[in-house]
Amino acid sequence: MQKLINGIAILSGVVSLTVVGSGVFIYLQKDAIIDKVKDSIKEQVLGGVTDALPSAMPEMPKVTGGIVPPSF
Repeated sequence: MQKLINGIAILSGVVSLTVVGSGVFIYLQKDAIIDKVKDSIKEQVLGGVTDALPSAMPEMPKVTGGIVPPSF
């Protein structure tokens, strides 16, 4: 019975150290993680806008008219 309790205690310690280690790693890498997420969001948003622009923009005219006189 004592061996089972010791095994559970060791397993509990390993899990606790893993959680703390993961937290420290994420805290130290938070700036890099935030930059990666921002870059990913920018690519997704700009990619959608860029794909939609050609169909949304009318064709440019080949010839334009003269100047419009000012209306005073």
